[in-house]
Order: sequence, then structure tokens, then C-alpha cells
Amino acid sequence: MDTLKDGIRFLLDNSVFMIFGTVVALFFANIEPHFYHEFIDREIAPHINFHFIVNDVLMCFFFALAAKEIWEALLPGGALSSPKKAATPLMATAGGIIGPALLYIGGVLTFDAPELTRGWAIPCATDIAFSYLVARLVFGRGHPAIPFLLLLAIADDAAGLIILAVAYPTGEMHLVTFLLCVGGAILFNIYILKKWLKVTNFWWYLLIAGPLSWYGFFMGGIHPALALVPIIPTLPHAHSDMGFFVGMEDETKKDPLNQFEHWWKTPVELILMLFGFANAGVAFSAMGLATGLVTLGLLVGKPVGIVLLTFIAVKLFRLEMPTGMNYRDLTVLGFMAGIGFTVALFIATVAFPPGDILDSAKMGALFSFFASAVAFGAAWILRVGKFSARN
Repeated sequence: MDTLKDGIRFLLDNSVFMIFGTVVALFFANIEPHFYHEFIDREIAPHINFHFIVNDVLMCFFFALAAKEIWEALLPGGALSSPKKAATPLMATAGGIIGPALLYIGGVLTFDAPELTRGWAIPCATDIAFSYLVARLVFGRGHPAIPFLLLLAIADDAAGLIILAVAYPTGEMHLVTFLLCVGGAILFNIYILKKWLKVTNFWWYLLIAGPLSWYGFFMGGIHPALALVPIIPTLPHAHSDMGFFVGMEDETKKDPLNQFEHWWKTPVELILMLFGFANAGVAFSAMGLATGLVTLGLLVGKPVGIVLLTFIAVKLFRLEMPTGMNYRDLTVLGFMAGIGFTVALFIATVAFPPGDILDSAKMGALFSFFASAVAFGAAWILRVGKFSARN
């Protein structure tokens, strides 16, 4: 029995369930596409299907755990606690957007394919789930590159949502509703639950503020999967906690933020499996120029932009990288950030109507998985992370 538990724990800790969901999606999308798409898109209620439940509701908890890591990294003593160090990942984020966008547009002009222009934002995305998985395998526990990558990825996805709203408008944004709901949720947690009632159970911080924030994000035109991100800092917390994502949390701590982390870390791995199944179903036969441009933007433009803008930030603006992190780590991290997947697929769906171009662009987003292999190769060559001690 202990062996079985250890095996399941290994699968959960290494996101194997998420990979399994992705493989199953690819299998059915290529062998039984009618069954796959009917299952994913079938409405359970008006405008609510399996895809919506996974991407817009359940993924809130993954982004919340990521937000916890970022929040603690910004606290005194954290890897990003210095203002200069916190600004550096944001400059890297800018490079990770500008680099692939310019490379994609350059390819469109070179091949005289103006019909692909609308896809310029597809290679600008970074998938938090898969890039974090690769970072954890390469860098191991406690490495400052992990919170750096998570902050970069979250900022990247936030920028992607802004790009979606500006470059690909699909409806009217209600910013007043967004500010009222999210602001009200934050104030309720801070002043009513934390300061007045002194609540010490994390569920109360989620049950009221969570749905209110989700409604604000949804109505405000911002992806509701990020709804718990502004809620996380409102939970009482122990400042010395190292965080779930670096794998060094203290299991004995009972503050609400750690209660939330310890309760949700296993369910989130199962949520990621559903996430892979809901989003990775793309036909392998869908290949075209858009596939190459998206893949090139993610695997080349992304790391080049991240390293170049970070170098400029450090040398020109006197910003700092986290202690213990160097340019070799940053180069490997840049390849990890080239895993686009989720947001890349979503932007492709918005950018192009159903047809050959859309399918081709989706294949490019899927091929960004090869960035993980490139990252492992670069880590081995540059002796980064777990490869630093090799002979």
C-alpha cells in the first residue's frame, strides 16, 4: 500500500497526470475527432460546457497557487523582494512579447502572407503549467529562477489578455463592474474577515470574495481564471513560508494561506489533467506556414527577447536579477517560456476563423512543447540547475 501511495505521489508531484490528459486529448482528436469535440463542446447548461468549467472555473485554483508563490517571493527576504529585482522579470516579460511578435511579423512579410498577420500575438504567450513543470525538473527546489519564471509567465498571460482585449475585441468591457467587484472582494477579506472577525480558516476568504471576484473578472472582459490572484494576498500568512512551488513549505504552519496551499495542491494536479484534455486536442495533419511562424516565434523569438531585454534592464537601467541567478539560467528559462500551449491556442482561436489557417496556427502552439526538450538540452550544455554538477 505504501508503494502505491508513493507511486501516486510521484505522479502528482511531477505533473504526470497533466501530461496524460494532453496525450489522451491528442489521441481522440486524431482518432475520434467527432467524439472528442462533441464531448468538449456539449453544453451542460446555456453557454456552459466542459471546456468552460475547466478553463474558466477550475483553473482559478492553479493560478491562485502560482500567485501564492509570487506573493511570498515579493515579501521581505524573498527572491524578488528588491524593487530592482522585481522589475527585472517584467522587463523580461516585455522581451518575451516583443521578440516573438517581431519574428512572426517578419516571417509574414518575408513570405508575403498578409492573411496571417492577425496571428502576431499567438507566439507571445507562455504556458504557466508546462513551463513550471520543466523549470521544476531542471532547476530543482529553491532556485530563484522558478519564482522569476512564474512572475514572467503570469505577467505574460496578463499582457496576452490585454492584447486580446485591444487587438481582438469580442465584446464590450465593463471596467466599472470589474473594479467594484474585485475591489469589494479585496476590502471584504481585509477589513471584515481579517481585521474585524480575525477569521483563521481559508475557506471563508474564498467562499464570498472568490465568486465576487470571478464575476468581476468575467463581466469586466478579463479571463476569470485569474480571479483568485488578487484574493491571495488578502489571506493571513506566515512571512517565513517558502511556498508550494519551490517544494519547501512547512507542513506544520496553519495560517489561512498555508491551509489553502496544503488543501489544494493535490486537487490542482488533477485539474491540470482535465486542463490538458480540454485544450490539447489538435489534428496532427494541420500543418502550414502559420505552424512554422508560431513555432519559430516561441522557440527562437521568445528566449532571444527575454535574454536581450533583461540584459538591457541590468546594464542600462541598473536593475538586478535575483540572487543566485545568472545569464546561463536566464537563457534556459527563456526556452522554458517558449512553451505557449494554453494562451497561444486561445489567441489562435480568436485571431482566425475556423479553417486551415486556424488549424495550422494551433499546430504551432502545440509544437511549442519542443521548447521543453530544447530547455533540457541547453541546461545540459550550459550546466544549469541539476546539470551543474555533471562531470
